[in-house]
Amino acid sequence: MAKSNRNSGKAWSAADKQALRNLAKQNTPTRVIGLKLGRTEVAVRSQAAQQGTSLKPTNQSPYNRRGK
Repeated sequence: MAKSNRNSGKAWSAADKQALRNLAKQNTPTRVIGLKLGRTEVAVRSQAAQQGTSLKPTNQSPYNRRGK
């Protein structure tokens, strides 16, 4: 049986969408965003995709590139 979250099945309010954008800008992990908003990780990823919000960390360089 799946875990039930407090907002499971409810529509996303404007405040929830704004909170998602703000948390994503702060590089908050998807799991933590879900816990704060009372949503599943899948729901957070889905809503972010609908909004066009990137959940990828902005402070990490790809492939560990470092200057010599």
